[in-house]
Amino acid sequence: MRASSLDFRDAAIAGKKRFQHEIPIAQPEHGDPWRSLPLCVDLDGTLVRTDVLHEHLLFAATHWSLLRRLPGWKRQGIARLKQELASAVPLDVATLPYDPAVVDYLRQQRAQGRRLVLATAADRRVAEAISEHLGLFDEVVASDGRENLRGHAKAARLCALFGERRFCYVGSDDSDLAIWHKAGGAVFANARHAIVHAVRSRTTVEARIGTVRSRIASFVRALRPHQWSKNLLVFVPLLAAGALTDGSGWLAALDMFAAFCCAASGIYLVNDLTDLTADRRHPRKRNRPFASGDLPVIYGVIAAPLLVAAGGLMALRCGGAAALTVGIYALLALLYSLKLKEKPLVDIFGLAALYSIRLFGGGIASDHPVSLWLMMFSSFLFLSLACTKRDAEMIAMPKGQLRRRGYQTGDRFMLEMMGIGASFVSSMVLGLYIQSESNPGQWSHPQWLWAMIPLLLFWLCRLWLATSRGYMLDDPIVYASRDWVSQAVAILIAVVYGLALAPF
Repeated sequence: MRASSLDFRDAAIAGKKRFQHEIPIAQPEHGDPWRSLPLCVDLDGTLVRTDVLHEHLLFAATHWSLLRRLPGWKRQGIARLKQELASAVPLDVATLPYDPAVVDYLRQQRAQGRRLVLATAADRRVAEAISEHLGLFDEVVASDGRENLRGHAKAARLCALFGERRFCYVGSDDSDLAIWHKAGGAVFANARHAIVHAVRSRTTVEARIGTVRSRIASFVRALRPHQWSKNLLVFVPLLAAGALTDGSGWLAALDMFAAFCCAASGIYLVNDLTDLTADRRHPRKRNRPFASGDLPVIYGVIAAPLLVAAGGLMALRCGGAAALTVGIYALLALLYSLKLKEKPLVDIFGLAALYSIRLFGGGIASDHPVSLWLMMFSSFLFLSLACTKRDAEMIAMPKGQLRRRGYQTGDRFMLEMMGIGASFVSSMVLGLYIQSESNPGQWSHPQWLWAMIPLLLFWLCRLWLATSRGYMLDDPIVYASRDWVSQAVAILIAVVYGLALAPF
């Protein structure tokens, strides 16, 4: 048979993804035009860029009432497990990451009068909900609690329904090979070249949609390296002590920086995995790797504990106390991701504590413990920053209650009052420290430190103004690292710091 190809761009993804269609000119077996064959479409990894079973298991893993029942369901077979999970786990089919190229192709085929069948190993309850939501399919073929329709089982069912070589199949991975070998036509959705090559000699290639996406970039993005700027707090105890020449202390703090980066990235993966549904409803967070389907959830399940363990091992080089600090940070961050973020006020105090733990970790590692003054100053400062973060989220989602948050839109005023008040208190504590007779003697010209107060207060007030206007959409420290005014303030504070330490 001969085949020609047609390339087109999908405008829904900003013109950046290229899809190739290979439309056969010759006729399939029995002389029927290929458009007369029903088009059977796989679900997981094809129509949706995720695996529904993995998402169900992920939800069950965070709910003890379901987790304890999983072994019993599994002993009754994978089909029964899928059926029970589909019944017990809520799934918002409207927010699932559908592949826009596949959906567009199916709409084209339906417009031409073709019969579309959703053929999936997912449970029928899930498949029918998706079919009803999309309104594209004429029929649903799915697992039913007794038989798991995957691979050869799905191939046998489709052959029984339509006859061997009497259907076309849309799939994406190795599990679909057995079905393509029985199909009269093949459509590949983001399939590897090896799969295309293996199938091309066995059946007619009707279309090829998209190409395999590299998951390395998506995985790096899921680690949120831009958030590592918050871990620079480990160096603050050294700066507060004026220990610029303490080489061993700086090296130890650098180890803690790396440890917190690993542990934090592991927790970010957990946070994204537990917030999948909420992120998919968010106008900006829905583009995160797991929420968008760019990265399978199994990657996060495997990588998260490994990263946290790596962080603990790195911190162990600075001593047992440093490793314990990272462990406490990871535990608190995990509790925050799973539950504490849902509790009003508890969440912002938890966020402030996560900032503070970084500070204490740096002090323990560098052997420059956090002073009482620094602890008081940072506590109010971090509380203010935590309030800005939550206030920014509430501005981004103005209607109703935030998903997995305990706040309502009317609570913004209280949050802003607490946050702005904490900003002024932190500046006052800094002033009391400068004025105090217990001010350490490492400062040659402590009078220069007074310039830090208006600079800090200006930055905090501007941060709150940017938040209220909807400019601050991220973590406040991350926002500051990208904001030129914040960078200018940081440079001025560094100059003042240098003048206070200068020996002349």
